[in-house]
Amino acid sequence: MKFKVFSLLIVCVLLFCSCKSKKKSTQFVTVSPISTTVTAPVTEREPIVEELSTTEVIVRIESVTPVDRSDTQRLYAYYVIIGSFREIANARRQSVVLAEKGFSPEILANENGLFRISVGGYNDENDARAQIAQIRARHQDHRDVWLLVRRYIFQ
Repeated sequence: MKFKVFSLLIVCVLLFCSCKSKKKSTQFVTVSPISTTVTAPVTEREPIVEELSTTEVIVRIESVTPVDRSDTQRLYAYYVIIGSFREIANARRQSVVLAEKGFSPEILANENGLFRISVGGYNDENDARAQIAQIRARHQDHRDVWLLVRRYIFQ
């Protein structure tokens, strides 16, 4: 008999405790509505790529050889590079587009397997830099043009 009373007491305690937790979970919280108006003015985004001035020039030193070299073609010390590609087919397609824009593109292969598109070869660095400045001034879509200095490899 004592066992039944004790069991009944435990069940009542459990029911009482479980009712308190239900009461807590059914409480309501007042939330203010979400505002859909913008309080701060939206400003224009800054350009991601920083524009280069006509005097700032990226210079890289690489060993390059022309892909479609003829016997009359000269090797130069400085090349104006307007594009780089991993696949020769992509470089050739871009060369056609550049030729339509009035450039004289030449594809060069470097020692790392990249194909550079040159739009001018020079033996004087100042002439190459002048060409870069001219391209940047006339062609806004080619402002990332850079200077390649050919590394000489003696065989």
